[in-house]
This record gives sequence, C-alpha cells and structure tokens, in this order.
Amino acid sequence: MKKIVILLVMLSVGFTYAQNKNTPKLEKKGDITIATFFHDNGEVQQTGTYNAEGKLQGEWTSFDAEGNKLAVATYDAGKKVGKWFFWGGNSLKEVDYKDNAIVSVVEWSNDRTLVSLD
Repeated sequence: MKKIVILLVMLSVGFTYAQNKNTPKLEKKGDITIATFFHDNGEVQQTGTYNAEGKLQGEWTSFDAEGNKLAVATYDAGKKVGKWFFWGGNSLKEVDYKDNAIVSVVEWSNDRTLVSLD
C-alpha cells in the first residue's frame, strides 16, 4: 500500500511539472501584457505583447524546439505591419506589411553571395 501511495505522489508531481512547463507566462505592465509561450520541452516557443484590448502589439518572436529563431513579426493593434523576417533552412525571407497586407517579399539564400569584399 505504501508503494502505491508513493507511486501516485510521484506521478502527480510529474504531471504537475509537465503542465507547468507549457503554461504561458503572462506579465502585465500597465496597458501591455508580455506573453511567453513554451514548447513541450520547456524551450521558449514565442514571445510578444498584447495591448489593453487583447490584440497583438509590437514585436513577436518565434523559436523552434531547439531555441533557433524562426520568425520576427510586428503588429499594431492586431494588424500586421512593418518588416517580418522568416528563417528556414538556408534562407531568410523579408516580408513587408502595411495595414495587414503584403507590400513586398525579398528572399536571401546562403548559397548566393550578395556582397564580396576581397
């Protein structure tokens, strides 16, 4: 009976710990809420802020499960604005938004040289 109780306690602690790793961290600073979301392995998945109305505001950054940066985006009251950057494989994409619409897209690749200083 004692072994069963110990096993149940260990399992409940394990489940509690697993749930806490994925729980978003929200920190209120004035009218802004700073949010951090996590992958299942505990690594940061996404960081950014919400305005007082609960809309995405300012810079948001996304990471993969190993901590590598995947994207940087900017919002203004929930609308996509400014330059967004997406990293993938050997390339970087820059997408320019204005009023939630794509204005331009530029892609750079590691297999091409843009500037060579010899």
